[in-house]
Amino acid sequence: MGIVAGLDSSSDSTRIVVCDTDTGAVLKQGYAPHPADSDGDPQAWLMSLGEAAAGGLLEGVQAIGVAAQQQGLLALDAGGVLVRPAMLGNNKRVQSAAADLTDALGGRAAWAQAVGSVPQAGQPVAKLRWLARNEPEAAKRAAMLLQPHDWLVWQLLGRPVRRTTDRGAASGTGYWSAATGQWRPDLVELALGHSAALPEVLGPCEPAGHTPEGLLISAGTGETMAAAFGLGVGPGDAVISLGASGSVFSVHHEALVDSTGTITSFADATGMHLPVVHTLNAVRALRGTAELLGTDLDGLSELALASTPGASGLVLLPYLEGERTPHLPHTAGTLAGLRRESMKPEHLARAAFEGMLCGLTDALDVLRGRGVEVRRVFLLGAAAGLPAVRAVAPALFGAQVVVPQPADYTAIGAARQAAWALGAQQGTLSPHEPPRWPAATSEVFDPGEELAVGRAVRQQYAAVRDEIHPGAFDDSLHGGGAA
Repeated sequence: MGIVAGLDSSSDSTRIVVCDTDTGAVLKQGYAPHPADSDGDPQAWLMSLGEAAAGGLLEGVQAIGVAAQQQGLLALDAGGVLVRPAMLGNNKRVQSAAADLTDALGGRAAWAQAVGSVPQAGQPVAKLRWLARNEPEAAKRAAMLLQPHDWLVWQLLGRPVRRTTDRGAASGTGYWSAATGQWRPDLVELALGHSAALPEVLGPCEPAGHTPEGLLISAGTGETMAAAFGLGVGPGDAVISLGASGSVFSVHHEALVDSTGTITSFADATGMHLPVVHTLNAVRALRGTAELLGTDLDGLSELALASTPGASGLVLLPYLEGERTPHLPHTAGTLAGLRRESMKPEHLARAAFEGMLCGLTDALDVLRGRGVEVRRVFLLGAAAGLPAVRAVAPALFGAQVVVPQPADYTAIGAARQAAWALGAQQGTLSPHEPPRWPAATSEVFDPGEELAVGRAVRQQYAAVRDEIHPGAFDDSLHGGGAA
């Protein structure tokens, strides 16, 4: 038996799990928030890490895996010093730079072909363009580009000359291709105005190195990739995350090139691929409806279950903030099918749940339309616990729905990667097969005999969607072929 740790440095806190290498059992846990007013200061991540690991939490640990927030950019000068505070998250001030950069390469299809994604405000490539235009002196000093997990690994190793990343994190930059497994330094130069050094991309179980004390540090990865690894999802599984916005990703054997930019082609932490489709509207549609009806999400769920499938003909297109899938950035939501008999709170509540889930099913169908097999759908997020979501989702998704028990899956995935790297180094694990840890404890919901009902609800929703926005979803479905 060995002991490993997984570290999740998110946007607001650090979580650590210490696990048994053989069983994956969580032996100890640590948590610490990031210091207040520390946005953009990576030293705060180290302070939080130290606090989370206090009290001997890492005693006996042989290897550590690091996962961290994605969409961050740390630009270092030739001496390894930040040229400015870290640029984090989906910063709206970068949107114009992303649009400009899209045009600079010849449009969405050109970017999709080059790196499997179209520039978005969250991506490092768009942040580089913004930096070059708005802080040119800092941009000129930028000599090395890292992301949050890269920087943390580098710090834990004592700031060696060698800097590393993994294919999962690299695939989110906008200048690494999941299809070819190669950096695109020409795109860095296009965005930044000059070349910059990029970290070495490690394989799934390759170690980044050892700390001065001899502790193995694995390659690390981004939050999404670590969470997928921690959940234990594989081919045939899709994961839907229910936040204010939504995301749908699946495990697939190849990268997908989508000329419309609807699919973002990420790599995972195991050597496979994670094609992702985003929606701008998920739980925000539920919250808006709940506020309109003077209730909360639990009350909205109770109301929805008092209605019937199809909500008495009421259909909500939940495009409250525009939409990415289908690509309708300037549209608004639509409430259709109003008749005297449908103008009841329970029908509006049901329409909100059905509209949100049909919108996510549209995203799921983008992947299915590209040959991605979906047998199970994992639902993540607090809204996955709502009875109305659990009752409606299986029939609309047309698949078994799995709701995992709440756990620190990102940190667990990082620990599993550490166990893999440690086992491969010791010769107890194959470099081609990760440790077999038990699947997440979950509740399972089958569509049963409701599939026909679900199809009817989807048809009702699609009829309204296609009448209001003709052809928009068809364009998302036919975005190109595999790489």
